[in-house]
Amino acid sequence: MASTLAACGGGGSDSATPVLNWYINPDSGGQAAIAERCSEESGGAYTIQVSQLPRESSAQREQLVRRLAAEDSSIDIMSLDVVFPPELAQAGFLAPVPEDIAQEVSEGVLEGALQSATWEDELVTIPFWANTQLLWYRKSVAEAAGLDMTQPVTWDQLVEAAESQGVLLSAQGRRAESLMVWFNALIESAGGSIIEENSDNPEDVQWGLSSPESDRAAEVMATVANSSAVGAGFTTSSEDTSATEFESDAGGFMVNWPFVYARAQAAVEAGTLDASVPEDYGWALYPRVDADSPAAPPLGGIDLGVSAFSAHPDLAYDATACIVSDENQAEYMITNGNPASSAAVYDDPEVQEAYPMADTIRESLEAAASRPQTPYYSEVLGSLLREYHPPGAVDDQTGERAQELMQAVLSGEQLL
Repeated sequence: MASTLAACGGGGSDSATPVLNWYINPDSGGQAAIAERCSEESGGAYTIQVSQLPRESSAQREQLVRRLAAEDSSIDIMSLDVVFPPELAQAGFLAPVPEDIAQEVSEGVLEGALQSATWEDELVTIPFWANTQLLWYRKSVAEAAGLDMTQPVTWDQLVEAAESQGVLLSAQGRRAESLMVWFNALIESAGGSIIEENSDNPEDVQWGLSSPESDRAAEVMATVANSSAVGAGFTTSSEDTSATEFESDAGGFMVNWPFVYARAQAAVEAGTLDASVPEDYGWALYPRVDADSPAAPPLGGIDLGVSAFSAHPDLAYDATACIVSDENQAEYMITNGNPASSAAVYDDPEVQEAYPMADTIRESLEAAASRPQTPYYSEVLGSLLREYHPPGAVDDQTGERAQELMQAVLSGEQLL
């Protein structure tokens, strides 16, 4: 309670007010607005200044890790992609989360988001906003194909429906983080995991890529990539590429993050997209790999880390409690399109109005699965991208090759 009062109290400030430097991922100004609001509400306890990190998450990690390794005290708060907390925690770069703050910021948080902020059974970062991919579909296309979208559908059904209607099934096939997102969702939906058992020692990590579940995931990936339902440039297709395809006359089905809805609405307002296009949008939970097994949708988002080298770690944690308040998460979701980590935010009438699919997003986040939680995520990612791209070439041997490469890289026997 004391932390909450410190973070969101009232009063003025003076020239001696401590400055907290918050390194943010690029957005539409939402984090800067929250920083200003929490600074004012702190009653002079602190002022938050924001500095923008690069757009790509890998570049964000590189900049932060280099500065943290140098014990740079100018970093107080960091917006971290959900895959990076284990690495920073394992390296000792994160200040311990105070017990009262941990309890406060965990209450009512969706399971997937809470999982992303936890390492070795301890909360190491603060859940801020979460993200997940939905299955988007053109209602007219699904109806013509005879698909009942009130029931779960599989990837095989989507390929068949798209091919029968001569439309596109849009996914992300480029050699980038998005390919890891896709494959991880496939293997988790098949009942497996890239990492079956974690360990601080890379030689003791138990991998799950030489498994029937991994083979099934590869089979689905290749089926989609080699079908006539994907675009000609599928191997370089990004989230934006998919959104553009879905907005076109060839749009049929798509897996993507919720930003696509706000993007379409903005295009209508700008006069570059006919209003009938987003009016035809439907949404559902992520496709299943097998009809009798629930899908494990992708999990994304941002957690807040406090640097172990901050001169004001207690104030920084007080500030995070203000930043992730339900009020700020709701405003951020409405203005910047980033889904909340707090379950209660999805009941906000303004959120429901801005995002008619809010309940589906919340349901998806409750079922979402993290990408591999490991201090060696960058090495795992690089190894997987090398073996699983192009996605049309994967087979039941790909997982074994990727697993051997990961083991060799982590043991220092091979370079990526």
